[in-house]
Amino acid sequence: MNAAPVPATHREVHLAARPEGPLTTDHFRLVEAPVPVAGPRRILVRNRLMGVTAVMRTLMAGNGELPMPGYAPGAVLSGPAVGEVISAPEGSLKRGDLVEHNAGWREYAVLGEDEAQRLDLEALPDPVAHLSQGFVAWLAVVRGAEIRAGDTVLVTGAAGGVGTMAGQFARLHGAARVIGSTSSRQKADRLTDRLGYDAAVIRSAGPIDDQLRALAPDGLDAVIDLVGGDQLRAALAQARQGARIALVGSLASQTAGSATAPVVIDTAHVLNRGITLRGIAGHAHLDALGQWTEEFGRGLRAGTLTVPHTLVHGIDRAPQALCDLLAGRHIGAVLIEL
Repeated sequence: MNAAPVPATHREVHLAARPEGPLTTDHFRLVEAPVPVAGPRRILVRNRLMGVTAVMRTLMAGNGELPMPGYAPGAVLSGPAVGEVISAPEGSLKRGDLVEHNAGWREYAVLGEDEAQRLDLEALPDPVAHLSQGFVAWLAVVRGAEIRAGDTVLVTGAAGGVGTMAGQFARLHGAARVIGSTSSRQKADRLTDRLGYDAAVIRSAGPIDDQLRALAPDGLDAVIDLVGGDQLRAALAQARQGARIALVGSLASQTAGSATAPVVIDTAHVLNRGITLRGIAGHAHLDALGQWTEEFGRGLRAGTLTVPHTLVHGIDRAPQALCDLLAGRHIGAVLIEL
């Protein structure tokens, strides 16, 4: 990537208003603004790639107990991005370095050196991998559900950025049968044909409980739950003695911007079967980054792991890409090429 001359202005995406109900592109504003000037001990980065994720809808609502600040109406959004260093003071970063940071949703960003991390392309050879949700997927498999050889595993929300990676990691860690839940036959076929899943529950194909009983008649040893709601309830009903449940997301409510995801749980069932429910969040397991990077990179180089993703071109299309993600129109991670 060769640095082009820095223009006087750039584009950035602002939150126009807090959404109430379904997210639409009217909730965003594409703004032309002066390119920020890097002051002392600051670096200027030209963003090349950025990710959009479902949690951004919750941040727009301005509520919830998330480990990152919510978005403010009238202000530029933020999110994970990969960019090229355009200028930097004397230090560890140099012009031309590729860095990962959290100042996406804009074409240029000014950052402190401690706010950007140089991409290690020897460890993870593809910039796309650095913006994947593979770390959360790996944590769910290894530390959340503790997948073991011979396990029957369910991954809810299996066609998303986390789910498409979780099925692959579950298989690598010895799962004998991996079942995913998704919204359409097309997605189900993609899961079973390419992403290591043996079968899929399709939400529109009938009661989830009946489908799970048919696909896992002997029960579930482990569950990676990204959805909550009725899917989590059905998974718990089918959980075997000693089952491990990793709670990773709450898409059942998150896509509408809710910060809560209540579900009725039969505590007697959980107690009698010795079921473990464990919440998993990446920020609480940063000590595992090195182990994950080593395993992830090895799998990418060997071809045993892939990063399913949808690539959308242009910052002007980012708002629609997020709306489409929340509506379930994509498979894998959704990335914007700037």
